[in-house]
Amino acid sequence: MKWTSGAESAVNKVPFFVRKKVRSRVENEATAAGKIVVSLADVKATQARFLTKMGSEIKGYRVDTCFGSSGCPNRANSADGLFKKIEKLLKKEDLLDFLKQRVKGDLKYHHEFKVTLAECPNACSQPQIKDIGIIGAVIPMLIDEECTLCEACVEVCIENCISVDTKTKTPKIDHDRCLKCGKCINVCPSGTIATKCKGFRVQLGGKLGRHPRLAKELDSIFNEDEVLAIVKRSVELYKEKSKHGERFAEIFTSNDFDLFTKRFCE
Repeated sequence: MKWTSGAESAVNKVPFFVRKKVRSRVENEATAAGKIVVSLADVKATQARFLTKMGSEIKGYRVDTCFGSSGCPNRANSADGLFKKIEKLLKKEDLLDFLKQRVKGDLKYHHEFKVTLAECPNACSQPQIKDIGIIGAVIPMLIDEECTLCEACVEVCIENCISVDTKTKTPKIDHDRCLKCGKCINVCPSGTIATKCKGFRVQLGGKLGRHPRLAKELDSIFNEDEVLAIVKRSVELYKEKSKHGERFAEIFTSNDFDLFTKRFCE
């Protein structure tokens, strides 16, 4: 759908982390009204309706992904099934009722407990600034298939964590630098670099706002059941410590992180 310059200018002033959602909402409402071009008036009308109905749209939690059902073009691990399981878990926790009991005044979107999933390390859904961020991961390993010395793995790795030893005719992977994107596995023609395991990285306690904070990452790769256990424990901790609707990042301490590490990583 086409946008006028005034409409484009207005939507570009919207915070980047919700801009895509706002643009989609404006276009949907304009289409429903029979419009073929989005004007500044359409943007303002959608904004007015949004502010009026905000309270009725709050559900206590929000689960997002980078690309939704279309999937990530750089996918390291699919999060489709995990997304549905997390949403079911959060719905069962009835966070909306919890927030209504703890927050004075009207509920806003920033009160909601936020979980986001990214299927590759590019992390377009910004897991680093959410209550819980989950990133798809695949760990590469070397097997006994002879390397062709094509160096396709070297070229595709933008982290520079792969080299090829021409004397031994084998690749070398620096696992400390590796972000577990799986691209080296996909381009290896000989299959010398293979998949050791797939899973998810988990980051906890990020947020934006007046006092922004980056999430801290647990030092392990988790399967779906383990991720769900981490989410469940995070929500339990949130309910225990958030007395007035404070964000998870505000109540999640270094000691809590150490306890999560001991429970889920060791």
